[in-house]
Amino acid sequence: MTEQTAEPLQEFLARFGLEAFRPGQRKVIQTVLDEADCLCVMPTGGGKSLCYQLPAIAREGVTLVISPLIALMKDQVDQLQQHGISASYINSTLEPAEQYERLDRMAAGEYDLMYVVPERFRSSRFLSAVRRANLKLLAVDEAHCVSQWGHDFRPDYLRIGRFRQLVGNPPTIALTATATDQVRRDIVESLDLKDPQVFITGFDRPNLFYEVQTLSSVRAKDRALIDFLSQQPGSGIIYSSARKRCEEIVEWIRTRTDRTVGMYHAGMMSEERKEAQEAFMRGDVELMVATNAFGMGIDKRDVRFVLHYNMPGSLEAYYQEAGRAGRDGDPSHCLLLFSLSDRYIQEFFINSAYPEREMIAKVYQFLLDCPEDPIELTQQEIKDQLRLEISPSGIGACELLLEQSGVLERLEPRQNMAMVRLQSELPTLVDLLPKNAKTQRQALRAFEAIVGERRGEWVYVLPDDAQRLTGLDTSAFRRALTQLKATNWFEYIPPFRGRATKMLRRDLSFEQLEIDWEEHEKRREAEFEKLEQVIRFARGRVCRQRTILQYFGEEGASNCGHCDNCAAQGHGPDSTTEGNGPGEQPPQPGMVEHPAVLEAVRKVLSGVARAKGRYGKGLIVQMLCGSQSQKMTRFGLHKLSTHGILSHLRQTDVEDLMEALITVACLFQEETVRFRPTLNLTDLGRRVMIGKEDVEIASELSGELRKKLGWRPMPPLPAKQPAPEITPPEPEPEPPTEEEPESYSADDFDSPPETLFDEEPPPEYQTEYDEPEPFEEADFEPPEVSEPPREFQRVELDSSVEPPQPRRRSPADLDSPRQTLENTPNWTWTIRLFEKGFTREEIALIRHLPPEEILEHCETAQDAGNLLDLRWFFTASELSQLKRIAKRLISTRQEFSSEFFPPDFEAGLLRLFFNHPTVGGKRD
Repeated sequence: MTEQTAEPLQEFLARFGLEAFRPGQRKVIQTVLDEADCLCVMPTGGGKSLCYQLPAIAREGVTLVISPLIALMKDQVDQLQQHGISASYINSTLEPAEQYERLDRMAAGEYDLMYVVPERFRSSRFLSAVRRANLKLLAVDEAHCVSQWGHDFRPDYLRIGRFRQLVGNPPTIALTATATDQVRRDIVESLDLKDPQVFITGFDRPNLFYEVQTLSSVRAKDRALIDFLSQQPGSGIIYSSARKRCEEIVEWIRTRTDRTVGMYHAGMMSEERKEAQEAFMRGDVELMVATNAFGMGIDKRDVRFVLHYNMPGSLEAYYQEAGRAGRDGDPSHCLLLFSLSDRYIQEFFINSAYPEREMIAKVYQFLLDCPEDPIELTQQEIKDQLRLEISPSGIGACELLLEQSGVLERLEPRQNMAMVRLQSELPTLVDLLPKNAKTQRQALRAFEAIVGERRGEWVYVLPDDAQRLTGLDTSAFRRALTQLKATNWFEYIPPFRGRATKMLRRDLSFEQLEIDWEEHEKRREAEFEKLEQVIRFARGRVCRQRTILQYFGEEGASNCGHCDNCAAQGHGPDSTTEGNGPGEQPPQPGMVEHPAVLEAVRKVLSGVARAKGRYGKGLIVQMLCGSQSQKMTRFGLHKLSTHGILSHLRQTDVEDLMEALITVACLFQEETVRFRPTLNLTDLGRRVMIGKEDVEIASELSGELRKKLGWRPMPPLPAKQPAPEITPPEPEPEPPTEEEPESYSADDFDSPPETLFDEEPPPEYQTEYDEPEPFEEADFEPPEVSEPPREFQRVELDSSVEPPQPRRRSPADLDSPRQTLENTPNWTWTIRLFEKGFTREEIALIRHLPPEEILEHCETAQDAGNLLDLRWFFTASELSQLKRIAKRLISTRQEFSSEFFPPDFEAGLLRLFFNHPTVGGKRD
């Protein structure tokens, strides 16, 4: 096709009510009109839809649009029809008869555009209709869903490449708002695009103000949320990673503001979700609190802010969700409330999406042992029976891998059979129904034909087949079934609502299965790396927008000049400085590091070396800054020569310095106990520490911190500068092996009491000392991307009645057999999550258990002698109130009883309080 002139394209543009093209649109449209394959990466709100809609009306034939978004289909079709454009859609919201009619009309050439979900490709009837149609263009929207390296992989998208072949490889345009270089390659390969032109129109959203607030607790986030809403008018979306948290946020907003608020998550009924979405689109509610189930394809242009209550699992997801703000081009706010403890929810999602080999083996063996065919058990039921620490979706991930290996098939819900039984020997039961019950009589005739001579027996039937035989629509068929079941001679058991599992082979052991474990682990590690990217984005001090652009491959990106980091450091637009004050010359590659900075670096490295890999970053920071806390004395850290060596700096400064040293590979974190990363030197860090090598680190630090350290630009020197005199670490006195027991009260702690871990590391972690030291719970720090060895994934809480005390292991301890993960008490996982800062409701959500059972875990742990932090369960004012009552009861020698306490406290919570050692010990 020859190139369209500007005038005809302008005429077509007018049909959409538009006057001008947005940046990049014209080139993409011309490529589509030239019938060449192309990949279009265009930011949210950049006008991707026009790139296939305009060509669809510019020439004869139908454009088939593949989208995962049922809600978006109707909205786009309605808008197109308002402009006089013939468009339609086919999805599960339509009755079968309506679907077939639309397919026939498409084949007859009555539509310019037809929207479908990729699940349609399973239907032979759909394929036949497409082959009969004059298919001129295939448009794959949300194309990143085809990539297993993307943040929203959907297996049904993998069918598109084969579908293209079956319909003659029509010209294809793939569209997405978020795609890294790896995902772009995956899209091209999976869709089998032929020499596609790739258009990347830029990820820059200059009207968005990116901001991150680092907060340490749920309560701090709640306060920040209300403060933000009090200053930020207009429509907004608030994202949370958990359904339960969504409900709590909605209630919090309603009780503390006069803003109208709705809610959307996958646990709601489809009608509820639809109603909530439409209310938000109409403007009936200002705020939408949602999980990531909400927003894809939502074209509300006046969203003034997007707030992430929890961090998402990847920068792609963050960019896409935050990008739903400001589509009208007006200034809009993107706020992330960042807490490192949020990472554990995302890690739980990753572990569920990419289960460990042992877990997959257990699921496989369980399915082999099930005699049923097919196996009609939900993922939740399988999880409960196996008692696995994994989400139900994790069971689905196990089944998917097993399905790909060829040993089983997961059936679609529509393939599940219902059962019907007619309990009568009458020739026909129709005459038992009133003559005016026409739909019931119609349905009963169909079931009598299906059952035939097998009266009194259970007969399997596909509900879709039965409905087609009745000639009724879905709602009438369901009403008739309900009325028939009210009789005493018609019995009906609906089909299994989940995806049943059919075992195709039972003769293979798990070791014989063809599963690419290397690829599985590679994808798992890639997801953890994406999570690390989000954490680096949140903690970074450079331009937020520049970080995002560089992540998506725009290396020449400059500072936006208006994000929180740019505003704090005085950057203007188009600058490329990192962390410099106004007018300050930034560090440049090739500059020699200033001796003052190197001195601080070597002091930090020396402190880490003297900690011998036993402690987390938080304790080492306190030690370097000269903290006089109980922890320093308890672990003997106050005796180290590096104690207080950086006392002129704030702890946050030293922590930032450590983060920079992790970034430049002088330090690394290692999980010797799950979720308890300790800080260690790398080989490079050791060489830098003893002066054998220098490292350039100033560019990783903020301008303020560089100033504190005495940094100033230095030109490259021909000769290596001598290292500052930092004495390499000498043997330090070991921390004391025994201490006098201390009396603890919850009020004595600035943070929840630590549980000390006496886990014996394997030999490779014992190279620097003879006997393992107790591990202090590190601050909420990210573990390494790779999973720790299996034997580290368990925890033993001290079982003595006394508060936990550090101790050395005896030789008998070291020689005793290690418990397996399966023998670890169930309650230990609950306690570990409390220690990480999760609330009881969040833990119940993570573990898929009722809150009451979580409370039972806590009582069991306390009965075993473990010191729990009462602040996990009570606010400061509640604790104060309870302690006043307890003190009065003790002074009058009265027994503790719930009758003396306010009635709004749960009985289980009061038991935890009564039996806490700091309150007075166990009470009858």
